[in-house]
Amino acid sequence: MKALCFALFASAFNLLIGYVGLLSFGHAAFFGGAAYVTALAAKELGFPPELALLSGTVAAAVVGALFGWIAIRRQGVYFAMITLALSQIVFFYAMQTPYASGEDGIQEVPRGHLFGFIDLNNQLNLYFFVLGVFVLGFLIIRRTIHSPFGRVLKSIRENEPRGISLGYDTDRFKLLAFTISAALAGLAGGTKVLVFQVTSPSDIHWMVSGFVILMVLMGGLGTVLGPTVGALILTSMDYYLAEFGSWILVIEGFAFIIFVLLFRRGVVGEITALVHRLKERHHHRKPAPLHAQEATPEGYSS
Repeated sequence: MKALCFALFASAFNLLIGYVGLLSFGHAAFFGGAAYVTALAAKELGFPPELALLSGTVAAAVVGALFGWIAIRRQGVYFAMITLALSQIVFFYAMQTPYASGEDGIQEVPRGHLFGFIDLNNQLNLYFFVLGVFVLGFLIIRRTIHSPFGRVLKSIRENEPRGISLGYDTDRFKLLAFTISAALAGLAGGTKVLVFQVTSPSDIHWMVSGFVILMVLMGGLGTVLGPTVGALILTSMDYYLAEFGSWILVIEGFAFIIFVLLFRRGVVGEITALVHRLKERHHHRKPAPLHAQEATPEGYSS
């Protein structure tokens, strides 16, 4: 369930960096901020899980629209630094606000009953709920990528001045993509709260933004399945190497270096490139088809 939550988070982040070309260091604000809103809605307001999760997602979308409106005016490293600064504002706000409980965060978040009759305290029910949320978010991302809107985003990534010359309001497209990415990141963060029943400032820390960047790069930047694969790899490493304590960060660092050196396109990107090369090689080796009616040699009699 943790892997599915981070897979959705990574896929949402990949929508922005992989298909628009915008590197955000502030996505932890949407992931963790939605987690706080979901936790408060479920625990303090008594919302059922579906409404609590919707509240967190909407909050992330609103904050994403605000952050995007501020940040998209810049590009490159300036865009990244603005998103990081805005994310740190959310982090310090969560640390200082009384209802966020400071460093302790919000604990014992109730899972409740989905639609009033599905008990999410049952682990199997909870798993299928998380799986359903992931599939829904993944399909939204996939549909966005393969839509006319997605093609405009790719054109902005490749050559924004040309998109402007064709009459597209590129800032509006980038803002909408940023908002969608933030909303789906919030959906992932809210789902994670229902799984672990706790949220803390560590969910908004800038290292979470760095963690999701590693997932996308290891899985395959700009690929549909790459972020999911990267999330599965890193969450599995966290689980199976937990006994090493803080050394796990060193191990993950070395693993990232190896992946960058050996799999420059990421796991899925390299596999896709290999399949294309094999297809091209097979196509070149394939003999040319014989003409349906070849000329009969002179003097040949059947």
